[in-house]
Amino acid sequence: MYRPQPRYQAQAIRPASVLGQVLGISGIGFLVTAFAAYVCNQYVQLPRMGGFIAMLVGFGLLFAIRGSDRSNPALALIFFYLFAAAEGIGISPIIESYLRIDGPSVVVNAATCTGLGMFALGLVAYTFSIDWRRFSGVAMGLLLGLVLVGVISAFTHFLHPGVYAWATLGVFTLITLIDFSRIRAAGMSDSPILLAVQIYLDALNIFLAFLQIFGNRSSRN
Repeated sequence: MYRPQPRYQAQAIRPASVLGQVLGISGIGFLVTAFAAYVCNQYVQLPRMGGFIAMLVGFGLLFAIRGSDRSNPALALIFFYLFAAAEGIGISPIIESYLRIDGPSVVVNAATCTGLGMFALGLVAYTFSIDWRRFSGVAMGLLLGLVLVGVISAFTHFLHPGVYAWATLGVFTLITLIDFSRIRAAGMSDSPILLAVQIYLDALNIFLAFLQIFGNRSSRN
């Protein structure tokens, strides 16, 4: 006799499916970013202003992703990979400066720590029953404070770059836990592409923080 399956089973399968899609989309995005940064460093050598313009283009693509996600997911995915390429072009002058001063080991160490860190944070979010989304307000307040401190410090230099990098790492650690909790609680209406954008941005900021931290260590040795 046919018996309909309980709804909770479908709900249990959905978060795992979303996690796989998010990690797949964001993982390809990081490969696109790495390739774009490599090409720029090897063949173009963009000035910092060029990187800044690429970042602005990427910011515009974020709106394009959000605007097309519901109506045309395939187009939103294309916009995401264009965004990932723009971010790679944008950070290429930063990476080039670390390669020139500190050598390739700093970039490799930062990328390795970012990958291991994201894996550990995902494991924490999925292993323990803590709903990190309850700290969303705190995280957004800390992020706003981080941005304001960064702007002020850019003109006054009152905060050591290494201290700011550790603060960035702490704030985005919390934000990453919150975003993994969102994926874990994802419903049918949640978009894997938008969730992938969040995870991508978390990892990118963590990578840049590690780059600053390892760069500072290298310059002191």
